[in-house]
Amino acid sequence: MNTKHLLKTISIVALVMAVLLSSLLIPDPGEAAQAIRFGFLAKRGKTKIREKWGPMIKALGEKTGVSFELIPLSFDEIEPAIKEKSVDFLHVNPVIFVDQQQKYGAAPLVTKVNLRMGKALTKFAGVIFVRADSPIRAIGDIRGKTFMCAKKTSFGGGQMAFRYLIEHGINPFTETKLLEGRSHDNVVLAVQAGMVDAGTVRSDTLERMEEEGKIKLRDFRVIDKANDDFPFVHTTRLYPEMLVITLPHVPEATRTLVKNGLLSFKQNDPALQKARIAGWTEPLNYSPVAKTLIINLLNGLNQ
Repeated sequence: MNTKHLLKTISIVALVMAVLLSSLLIPDPGEAAQAIRFGFLAKRGKTKIREKWGPMIKALGEKTGVSFELIPLSFDEIEPAIKEKSVDFLHVNPVIFVDQQQKYGAAPLVTKVNLRMGKALTKFAGVIFVRADSPIRAIGDIRGKTFMCAKKTSFGGGQMAFRYLIEHGINPFTETKLLEGRSHDNVVLAVQAGMVDAGTVRSDTLERMEEEGKIKLRDFRVIDKANDDFPFVHTTRLYPEMLVITLPHVPEATRTLVKNGLLSFKQNDPALQKARIAGWTEPLNYSPVAKTLIINLLNGLNQ
């Protein structure tokens, strides 16, 4: 074989090899790209999460042109999912965010604009309250009394009020008989029935229960009622709402894509109406949440 024919043969072989190599590198058009995994804290069960957030996840996929997988997670499943990188984005409460930011470098993406009784809100607070006929008039009167929270680990239904009491000279873990009602409604009903002296729930709970015909607001007195323009009665300072977080393994381009998609939702979007929210906004400052956790832990939250 002469040199001319040899070079021609080598060129053909090289071309064939290049085609074969490219066929291995280029994905099959029929093969779907891996879905972005979007986890949601399932406070009231996984079925409810799919019903509530499924339409928004579908709409987000249409806005961004990528597919999403909705993953409901219980409280106990959140940290393992983050540790194992089995989720990319998570809708969680502020306490979980602060904890996972310290442990795994979770970063805030957007804060939820909640929709409570027709009000669009990015913050919420805690309410400390008693029966209207209670002898408890000031915050100091709670010392030595039975005091009920939703759960000790609940932020709006417990920890906000704990910090408020501590800052006013009362350690709720040692100077009250602290009980858990297991739900916000249970706390209100226990105070109403005289089973406990005082209670704390998240803001809007009392108004919602009155709207549902369960209670009358006039039957209760809010201790140290705040005087501001927040539309619901409350005692404590205002804290930022729940948020969407992302994790260090998620590429910056994916973070930007998802963030812009979430921010593009309008309040009248049917998917948001199903989720009962008004939309999303730039992440707020969650340092007050971290400070609250530190104060409560130092004063005996885990005892």
